[in-house]
Amino acid sequence: MRIDEAHRVARERGVSRPLYALARLVLVPFMRVFFRLRITGAEHVPAEGAAIIAPNHKSLYDSFFLAPATRRHLRFMGKSELFEGPFGRLLVGLGAFPVRRGTADPEALETARTILRQGGLLSLFPEGTRVRDPATLGSPRRGAGRLAIEARAPLVPSAITGTERLFIGPFPRPVRVRVSFAPAIQPDELVSTPEAAGELISERVWPQVEQEFQRLRARPGLIAAGLAALGIGGGLAYRARRAPTSRRAALARRIRPKRRRKGPFRLRR
Repeated sequence: MRIDEAHRVARERGVSRPLYALARLVLVPFMRVFFRLRITGAEHVPAEGAAIIAPNHKSLYDSFFLAPATRRHLRFMGKSELFEGPFGRLLVGLGAFPVRRGTADPEALETARTILRQGGLLSLFPEGTRVRDPATLGSPRRGAGRLAIEARAPLVPSAITGTERLFIGPFPRPVRVRVSFAPAIQPDELVSTPEAAGELISERVWPQVEQEFQRLRARPGLIAAGLAALGIGGGLAYRARRAPTSRRAALARRIRPKRRRKGPFRLRR
């Protein structure tokens, strides 16, 4: 599929509803069971109207894990090389459109603007590229802020963990994937300038992404600590339940009258 054709189809036809529904039917249950996908804060994703989800970026598959958070059709960018192969039409039907990496791509920006003018839900990664280190985030760029200000579309900060290690070679492995959303940020009062777009992303959106990301990463440790505390508390509670019984038994032994031993001889009258 040619890149210009991919943009035309993405703008004019958009998502293939039957294909999108089939993909959800097959993939979402698999994600929730095999990858133990857990989503928090999904209520912050607007149910209608133009909006931009701004997550961190760990994997080519991040957008597919973001999509189950809403019943809406999620649109997202993908590197242009993916659309030149046999799966180009499939990706466009699932909501993707191409972007040329490493340079400003006016065609991709225009497709994104068209989607927002149509009232669509768009996923844009402020980092611009994947950051494979599971413990760190990259530096955000201002492109998502610029589009949000132009379209007066709310920005939803989002964090995702676990997707950087989905596969061992060609085989999936059962890692835990978590996705979280923070409350939407409205850019209505901002003027469309590069400075305003940069400030929106770096000072308002990205701190929320970092906060959600750290919360997701800390959660397994908190769960382990909670289980350990539960184990200690359970042992104390068990001993507390046993203690009264033991005290009652000891008390009963102390007050129980001792029986006199009968000697080997008995006096007869």
